[in-house]
Amino acid sequence: MRIAIIALGSQGDVQPYIALGKGLKATGHDVRLLTHENFEGLVSSHGLKFYPMHGNVQELIETPEMRELSEKGNFLTMTLRTAKETERVAIRWAEAGLEACRGMDLLLAGVGGLYLGLAFAEKLELPLLQAHVFPFTPTKTFPSVLFPQSLNRYGGTVNWLSHQVLRQLIWQGSRAGDTAARKQVLNLPVSSFFGPRKSPHLHRYPTLYGFSPSVISKPSDWDNTYVTGYWFLDAAPDWTPPSELVDFLQAGSPPLYIGFGSMGNRNPEETADLVLQALAKTGQRAIMLSGWSGMRKQNLPDSAYLVDSVPHAWLFPRVAAVVHHGGAGTTAAGLRAGVPTVIIPFFGDQGFWGQRVAELGVGTEPIPRKQLTAERLAQAIQTAVTDKMMHQRAAALGAKIRAEDGIANAVAVIQEIENLRVA
Repeated sequence: MRIAIIALGSQGDVQPYIALGKGLKATGHDVRLLTHENFEGLVSSHGLKFYPMHGNVQELIETPEMRELSEKGNFLTMTLRTAKETERVAIRWAEAGLEACRGMDLLLAGVGGLYLGLAFAEKLELPLLQAHVFPFTPTKTFPSVLFPQSLNRYGGTVNWLSHQVLRQLIWQGSRAGDTAARKQVLNLPVSSFFGPRKSPHLHRYPTLYGFSPSVISKPSDWDNTYVTGYWFLDAAPDWTPPSELVDFLQAGSPPLYIGFGSMGNRNPEETADLVLQALAKTGQRAIMLSGWSGMRKQNLPDSAYLVDSVPHAWLFPRVAAVVHHGGAGTTAAGLRAGVPTVIIPFFGDQGFWGQRVAELGVGTEPIPRKQLTAERLAQAIQTAVTDKMMHQRAAALGAKIRAEDGIANAVAVIQEIENLRVA
């Protein structure tokens, strides 16, 4: 089967779809991945066909405006800013994506590429499979990832409505670009103000969720939905760690991992200083990830090692605990490694994962980025490295996750779709 995967967003958003694409390719499917230009090397290093979608998401996130917005953590403001960028590139995305999807048998997209994928599915009369890495299907079981999980006390109807609010926010952020693409490139009817909820292409095929049922069990009101387990992207076969990093790991007790991924900061040096103060208070060592302008520092003490990037699958089993922004992919990697987690959410679904980690007893209560101080970080670190029960629960959950094969489970569902299509 010829499958086009549309994966837009930060590196953490894109990696699970590369992993899923690799799994599909390994079982004989012809897979092409449509994503931002700056991910060409990442996609190609894992043996997938890369189809560029105009724009460099890293350059956008590293602009002063986006650094300020991400640090403030206002999801609505971030959505409005992203909507402007999406509208600006919508025509190019539609033109490039339409050509890339011609001749395909199946389109697959998560939240980032959902409405673009839907438009291509309608234009080319192709099946569309939704594949998400955070809860997006409305349910009465728990609130949307955008809301505090304490909202649950108001009951199932409020929970369900909170999911509709999230879907509307994401749709409104996509609407102007979607309308432009449909009118100017695809010659399709424009979707309603409230979104293309009634499109048959959204409901004809199952929805896949790439997270562990041990972390979020499937709600009883999710029909035609599969919680497959995580879609992990491990290091490319030819990746080797820098010798200096190996030396640092071996120079003492297991360090912490501290990094904020693609979350930028207006003052990366200040953030690094805050982290170093917390390390000094706890006497811990740490490997710090510079990420996309998240931290920067000259003349680090011997207790810290700064690295641009390193595969989580390789590093996390070697550290004492992980401290990060709470992106879905980073959270999954930390849980799989079986080490305690400290989440510093910036915006979006990150707070949801922070709350979930705390509820599972495998990490501390999340500390929102706006409320982060050296003292609060030091206290969370101290808990993460000394709480024996937390370590035991984290190790047990890690073992469960490692026993799952989310990619194989997802591929099996997709294979069933092919069998039905052929029949």
